[in-house]
Amino acid sequence: RYYRGTHGVIIVYDVTNGESFANVKRWLQEIEQNCDVVNKVLVGNKNDFPERKVVVTEDAQRFARQMDIQLFETSAKDNINVEEMFFAITEKVLKHKLSQNAQNAQIANDTVKLKPHGKKKSKCC
Repeated sequence: RYYRGTHGVIIVYDVTNGESFANVKRWLQEIEQNCDVVNKVLVGNKNDFPERKVVVTEDAQRFARQMDIQLFETSAKDNINVEEMFFAITEKVLKHKLSQNAQNAQIANDTVKLKPHGKKKSKCC
């Protein structure tokens, strides 16, 4: 599953389900094709039962590096690494927004502003 924010996407797979991890690449391709998203994080959830884990951390890290995306392994149930993940995506989105604002300000400074041409208004009474 993936959840789209304003300028960020959180892609979540289940570390106890190899099929969900196998779908991540397709989900990322769908996001690239259909969304104007710059910031993404990959989240391996249900990381609270090591004996049930089938997606090896090293494999997920390798994939994340290849896709140039930050990886978090979390447990929503035990609230492990969830806050850190949200802080990371929020920071990415805010940095992107600030960068866009700076670019827009530079463009505005580089443009010539013309005053409307017309009759001067006279003061009355």
